Amino acid sequence: MFGLSSDCIVHVPEKYYTLSDYEGNVPRWCPSCGDHAVLTAAQKVCRDKQLPPEKTVFTSGIGCSSRFPHYMGSYGFHGLHGRAFPIACGIKFRRPDLHVFVATGDGDCCSIGTAHWIHAIRYNIDMTVMLLDNEIYGLTKCQTSPTSQKGTHSNTHPRGSILPPINPISTSLGVANVSFVAQTVDWNPAHLYSTLLAAHEHPGFAFVRILQRCPHFSADVFEAAAADADQLLLMTHENGLQLEKHVARMYKNTIEHDPLDMHEARALAGTEERIPIGIFYQNKENERYDEFGMHNLGFTPEQKEAALNAELDRYAV
Repeated sequence: MFGLSSDCIVHVPEKYYTLSDYEGNVPRWCPSCGDHAVLTAAQKVCRDKQLPPEKTVFTSGIGCSSRFPHYMGSYGFHGLHGRAFPIACGIKFRRPDLHVFVATGDGDCCSIGTAHWIHAIRYNIDMTVMLLDNEIYGLTKCQTSPTSQKGTHSNTHPRGSILPPINPISTSLGVANVSFVAQTVDWNPAHLYSTLLAAHEHPGFAFVRILQRCPHFSADVFEAAAADADQLLLMTHENGLQLEKHVARMYKNTIEHDPLDMHEARALAGTEERIPIGIFYQNKENERYDEFGMHNLGFTPEQKEAALNAELDRYAV
């Protein structure tokens, strides 16, 4: 090292994970399905954060999006319909050293899984949640979902659905102890990646709704928005997403929104003039239920047995 500045030393990690380390089975989604873009973005987040595949877990329920764990080169759990959240909560509660992601759909999350979704928000356990919302049941071939717009024609409503849809953003913002809510789109890879990265870095339950195109059963739902960026409203703030200038320039309709402002977040979630994208709300100080499950993780089997016996002895007669 004689004559060289120590600033020139390059520290090479013992193991560097590439995108190929996060690739699982070949995706079987339909060509041009928005799920492909979400998969790529998630793999890039894992690579850029250098998450060890053996320390990373993707959980899911049932649906097109819920095949996600099969396509990741990490651990995964393909659960029952609507049950991705209790699985993920259980994993993180007892294994806080793992990086937990949830892939769910508008039917899986907002219908049969609603009760689990609501309480998972309140528990605020540290995980990244990706709600892939194409406003239709795709895997079971075109039925109305909870987020389908009123008038949607499907196999269950051939004359058009008659009820207004659930707004996943407004619903999430109405739950006690909510800590991170964001929205992005599958057709802007840069914004999608930045949103998932911010969600992963958030210390708590990070909920991201991804407007996702289905080329077969709801091709017209986001067609106009994907073709015309003026239909979107970009939320910007120094505490929000930090986008590169060329990405931000794509949107002429912007609004300065502080993610700490819950009142404005709820107002923006309910707007119908344009589709808001970015971080609606973030609070890093909220209580996390998983932190209460760490107190006995280092116990030996003998210590656990002793603690259990001591507890049972309280009820001896």
